[in-house]
Amino acid sequence: MKEKKLGLTSLILMIFTSVYGFNNIPRSYYLMGYAAIPWFVIAGILFFIPFAFMVAEFGSAFSHESGGMYSWMCKSVGPKYAFIGTFMWYTSYVLWMVNVSSGIWVPVSNILFGSDTTATWSLFGSDFLSGSRLLGIMAVAFFIFITYFDAKGVDKISKVTSIGGTAVLTINILVVVGSIVMIIVRGGQLQQPFEGFESLKTPLNAAYQGSPIAILSFIVYALFAYGGIEAVGGLVDKTENPEKNFPKGIISAAMVIVAGYAFLIMLVGSFTNYSEILGSKEITLGNVSYVIMSNFAAEIGEAFGVSHSAQLALAHGFARVYAFIMLLALMGAMFTLVYSPLKQIIEGTPKELWPGKMGEIDKDGMPGNAMWIQCTIVCVMILLISFGGDTMQQFFLILTAMVNVGMTVPYMFISYAFPKFKKMKDVDRSFVVFKSQKSATIWGYVVTITLFLANLFAIIQPAMEGDIKTTIWSLSGPVIFGICAWLIYSSYEKKTHASEAAEDILKDNTAEDARVI
Repeated sequence: MKEKKLGLTSLILMIFTSVYGFNNIPRSYYLMGYAAIPWFVIAGILFFIPFAFMVAEFGSAFSHESGGMYSWMCKSVGPKYAFIGTFMWYTSYVLWMVNVSSGIWVPVSNILFGSDTTATWSLFGSDFLSGSRLLGIMAVAFFIFITYFDAKGVDKISKVTSIGGTAVLTINILVVVGSIVMIIVRGGQLQQPFEGFESLKTPLNAAYQGSPIAILSFIVYALFAYGGIEAVGGLVDKTENPEKNFPKGIISAAMVIVAGYAFLIMLVGSFTNYSEILGSKEITLGNVSYVIMSNFAAEIGEAFGVSHSAQLALAHGFARVYAFIMLLALMGAMFTLVYSPLKQIIEGTPKELWPGKMGEIDKDGMPGNAMWIQCTIVCVMILLISFGGDTMQQFFLILTAMVNVGMTVPYMFISYAFPKFKKMKDVDRSFVVFKSQKSATIWGYVVTITLFLANLFAIIQPAMEGDIKTTIWSLSGPVIFGICAWLIYSSYEKKTHASEAAEDILKDNTAEDARVI
């Protein structure tokens, strides 16, 4: 049976759903206000579009390889480089798990109480076991629970929670329609005044004002918002007339995503006065989405003249609905991502590469041993960060910084490998965007340098403002996991060389015995 190909519209929708994340919008508004918009455009031009084309060329050329990005880099540069890059890509999901395991209690609090009260939680009234420390302990228990069920092969729960994805799309539509209605009712007035170029240039967040390094560091958030485009590589061969439709699809999807982020950030400003709603120290990167969505419901009530008590009821009610939707989406993602990236990297690399029984896939189709090692690493990281003595605001800042840096660094390995891939002979070139070696080299280095500088600014900016801890944690993920990958592969090389040497000796002895006979 002939496989049905993707049309242009279907391709754009698939790219959009792989990349676009609603949570990036309230977080970006909280960090920069309207000044976030130009950075999304810059990141789209210097990273998203060229990188998507690179991934598409890789995916088309190596469409019959099962190893994904490991195969791309292995054939272009070499197996050691490929393993380190792929391992760092996998460990970015480990950092994501650390973040989500701790942050998932914020929607739980919103469901129970209509607002984020996690900063006031304590165990047995103890000051020591409160705030970020208690969240850390609860995060460890939650992650052990998820790992236990996934290791048993009970991944069907993720299908139940996939409804969260559809519900998040509904939230987007509600925000767009509701904001436009409020703007019309208010006669075009925005709650956060927009003053043209000045608003696009000057961040609303005091921490970013007057600090060029802080503003430049924000580009990592914009780059992270375009994450997930590595999945685009597998769509080339599934597209009708890919030579014509794929570049159109990438550019169209990029324009829709950039415009979507910019438009919704503007709409958040239409119902959120920055100093009134987001000026409190209780606002964190973990709860800002719920605060903004509660305010959205309250502002709709105010626009239509309902009483103050009714506005509060709307705010708490909508916070509960939004929190329930996000909880479903996060649970579904967690149940899938606890095993999926790990299984992909283990199945895509030589089994002998992994120490002990780590590379084994059990009868349920799960890398059970590796999952429990992963669980131990995640739990240790959660406890180290949560017991570091930080405020809740700092706790979520560290977690978010770790994920943003950890998830964008591995893309540098792919973009740096691209010019070398273009030099390869005897490769399927049925899909080509970069027509010359020169253009491939220029854009490969533009993307790599953009990623490098963005992460450099994001890592050093907290230290320059006296926050050494966030800098250390941001840097720790890529450095520690990069070293781990290098040690694992070096050990594999030694074992391989020792085995080859033993085989050579055995062959020589066999040949010698044959001559004697």
